[in-house]
Amino acid sequence: MKKTLLILAAAALLCGTATAQKQKNAAPQVSGGISEQMLRQISQGYNSQSPTDRAMRNILVANSPTKLALNHDNATKFDANFSNRVVSKAITDQKSSGRCWMFTGLNVLRNKAIRQHHLPADFQFSQAYLFFYDQLEKSNLFLQAVIDTYQLPFDNQEVEWLFKNPLSDGGQFTGVANLIDKYGLVPAEAMPETFNTNNTSAISSLIKLKLREDGLELRSLAAQKGMTPAKLQARKTEMLTTIYRMLALTFGEPPAQFSWQRKNSKGEVVSTDTYTPQSFYQQYCKQDFSTYYMIMNDPTRPYYKVYEIQYDRHVYDGQNWRYLNLPMSDIAPMCIASIKDSTMMYFSCDVAKLLNRDKGYMDTANYDYGAILGTTFGMNKEQRVRTFASGSSHAMTLCAVDLDDNGNPKKWMVENSWGTSYGHQGFLIMSDAWFNEYMFRVVLEEKYIPANIKAMLDQKPIMLPAWDPMFAPEQ
Repeated sequence: MKKTLLILAAAALLCGTATAQKQKNAAPQVSGGISEQMLRQISQGYNSQSPTDRAMRNILVANSPTKLALNHDNATKFDANFSNRVVSKAITDQKSSGRCWMFTGLNVLRNKAIRQHHLPADFQFSQAYLFFYDQLEKSNLFLQAVIDTYQLPFDNQEVEWLFKNPLSDGGQFTGVANLIDKYGLVPAEAMPETFNTNNTSAISSLIKLKLREDGLELRSLAAQKGMTPAKLQARKTEMLTTIYRMLALTFGEPPAQFSWQRKNSKGEVVSTDTYTPQSFYQQYCKQDFSTYYMIMNDPTRPYYKVYEIQYDRHVYDGQNWRYLNLPMSDIAPMCIASIKDSTMMYFSCDVAKLLNRDKGYMDTANYDYGAILGTTFGMNKEQRVRTFASGSSHAMTLCAVDLDDNGNPKKWMVENSWGTSYGHQGFLIMSDAWFNEYMFRVVLEEKYIPANIKAMLDQKPIMLPAWDPMFAPEQ
């Protein structure tokens, strides 16, 4: 026993000596924290005694960098004249809601309906009507997805994503198409806006809370021995009955039938008829949505490939949105062709970047933050997307382009849905340089897509996960 202990002690001594020698020969350890020496070195980059730094500090501590960085020379370049413009009608207002995607899609269709049927300029489809079914369908999408994934562990990324995102008031054009095909349309008079359709945060939070509770119950029920799909569907239906009631109490109940006075462009009543949402849609706005295609500019992924986003749909039995990824040099000519043919487009971008809110003008030279902060901001579009610094955030209606003598775009204009007091009388104008840097999506009709590009749309799409940062719903 003593011999064994002596052997172990000797081995430990040798091991300790070897470890000490190894540590002695190793490179010195570098701490990742900020040491006193490092802090002194860092602080030397700021000279508090410099008249320039003192002056900038006195100005910046009391003002927004955005206000001070405004390039006033660039503001003089603003103008609202366009060589090609689709005549736009009354500006809409989504108020305090994330429904830009719906307003944009309906504004594209509204413009067509007004021109084709000589309706008044202020005619609108009911956003409240379509939003009711959007929220109901998204609730069903979540609950059914919970059932579909009940065998996955709760910390699985897909399951976590579902419970983090049970409901949203944001979306994209595929949702507009699927909802209209399924539920039709009604005029704004048949289902007007309410406080809660215009201000969605409170009721949305309550519905999400209820859905998460219901989702936990469905996961538990689905795992029980002897549970059948029919029983799960029956319980899910009961849950959706509660969601329907919550929506009806706050949005109003959608009409199954309604009477509507049709007026001409002068505001004169020309007929009064009774419609269902589907008959109204068929008469005033019937579209073949299979001829609309989403085009994307995502420089982080290979171009000329088709992508599909998991769960990026509004209706469980609808379609995930798919897009063809193209360089801007291919996208701009198609947009120009659509505008020249008096056809607006669903368009989305990173709206807040370099936006002069007073003028409603977006340009890469609007602000010089580097000049006031003594640095540079040099990431390109690809780098901004990869580092989560930029992405599609807002949908609007692309309606105008200004071309030079050689047919190249100088600037573009969109019809926004933030009311007439925002921007340039409700519109936003963007330079072509801004368009290239911060535009991400556009929906084009088939006839404006060249045959060689359209052929690429037949590819089998590459499926991307729902949590991909590039594909947050537009609001």
